[in-house]
Amino acid sequence: MSHAPVETSPQVTVPSMLNVAVEYVDGAVAAGHGERPAYISDAERVTFAGLQGRMNQVGNALAALGVEIEQRVAILLPNRPEFVTSFFGAIKIGAVPTAISYAVTPDEQSFLLADSRARAIVTTPAFWAPLRDRRREFPFLRHVILVGGGLSQAGEHDFGKLVDGASTQLEASPTAAEDAAFWLHTSGSTGTPKWAVHLQRDALFSERLYAAPFVGLRPGDVIVCGSPCFHAYPLGFTTYFALKAGATVVLNSERSTPARMFQLIREHRATIFVGVPTLYAQMLQAVSAGEPADLSSVRMCFAAAEPLPADLYRRWHERFGVEILDGIGTTEALHIFISNRAGEARPGSSGRPVPGYRIRLVDDAGADVPPGEVGNLLVSGGSVFAGYWRRLEATRRILQGEWYHTGDKYRQDADGYFWYMGRADDLLRVSGHWVSPAEVEAALISHASVLEAAVVGKEDKDGLVKPRAFVVLRDGASASASLADELKTHVKSAIAPYQYPRWIEFVAALPKTATGKIQRFKLR
Repeated sequence: MSHAPVETSPQVTVPSMLNVAVEYVDGAVAAGHGERPAYISDAERVTFAGLQGRMNQVGNALAALGVEIEQRVAILLPNRPEFVTSFFGAIKIGAVPTAISYAVTPDEQSFLLADSRARAIVTTPAFWAPLRDRRREFPFLRHVILVGGGLSQAGEHDFGKLVDGASTQLEASPTAAEDAAFWLHTSGSTGTPKWAVHLQRDALFSERLYAAPFVGLRPGDVIVCGSPCFHAYPLGFTTYFALKAGATVVLNSERSTPARMFQLIREHRATIFVGVPTLYAQMLQAVSAGEPADLSSVRMCFAAAEPLPADLYRRWHERFGVEILDGIGTTEALHIFISNRAGEARPGSSGRPVPGYRIRLVDDAGADVPPGEVGNLLVSGGSVFAGYWRRLEATRRILQGEWYHTGDKYRQDADGYFWYMGRADDLLRVSGHWVSPAEVEAALISHASVLEAAVVGKEDKDGLVKPRAFVVLRDGASASASLADELKTHVKSAIAPYQYPRWIEFVAALPKTATGKIQRFKLR
């Protein structure tokens, strides 16, 4: 069988045969990182060599249960070492891990599990409990592997007992670069989630085109991440980015509160912090309320999953002296393909294209738009997914030739920076002008009383669409009609007056996906 390269991109050569468990876990040990700490959690510290052995045990245990190449293995776990060993253990035997969110409802988890047709699931007793009574909805599911015991039915296994008895040696399945490696589900920010199929080759592009030049991880780096591993953005930082570099990841299985994040950063002297803009805003608010914070060890912070407002970037930088590098990535593209770079960040923008990815902005007819005008964002690159599982029409709409249609609206400035305008179905036509909810939200957030904001369209008494804002106030601020008027005036002074919200509703929280994206369809 030929092992000649099948594709070359800037800094990326893809071999015809590839198994990403071998590439990133076995590869880290072969590179000399065996005795370094790979993962630290409240319960344990796992070296790279220990990770490799445990991954092999999980792979052998799954194979002994009858799991075969291309069959799915669902993973429904918090951020803990068993997530990583199950993820790569499945991949190493040629099976396909399907990571399910623990932050969505049992109804959504049931849908995702049934839709994946997984033969086995690795989860905890607490997460499995509401699904156990729905077992008949999963006719393909043969084995439930529970981390922490709690067995009560046939087909349920204790993870520790099952894995402890397996061999620490495992020969990898001879997978091809274009075989499926893992599935990730979309966040559900626009409705029903879908499974995005990623191939063995995809991670190489994200790691070598984005992680290597933009993140610059190195041995000795310590990563603290405020997001769950099942999502594409944190998955990169907490698994294959870190593994390739020989860096250490602190796995947080608890809720990512500001106090918890500051604690982990301080205790482990983190050098890299990974979060979403909402978390950064909450952390700044906590500091202003007296929460102790020491970020002296942190070299760089990263943000994605939702736009990072310029005001939030500036306030964070002023308080801690550390940049937050924002970028845009999607589940379908696996990771970030437009990003700000250290020392070159333009606050409020998503940055410039990651070299190796091609970007276009087009109008609704498919013609390229000139700089400064709003267009639909299209991406072409090696990490773009193969398609949605059992969603042919959705796949055909979003993948057209080499171009992936993201569904986002952007404009590009004269210097090549990209500015998020909103989802394609979020933009509002007001007084003959296009209004970007993201711009109005950023203007609202720049007010001292506002923690978060979300803007959608609402028809006035004449049937004309105008902006309507839902606002979450910072601690100490009180909702009132006078504050609503003040916010409207503030927006008028910050951006074009016609963009100001005609209605402002103060709310305790905004509806969001597990990864922090605002679910505007629920607000609408």
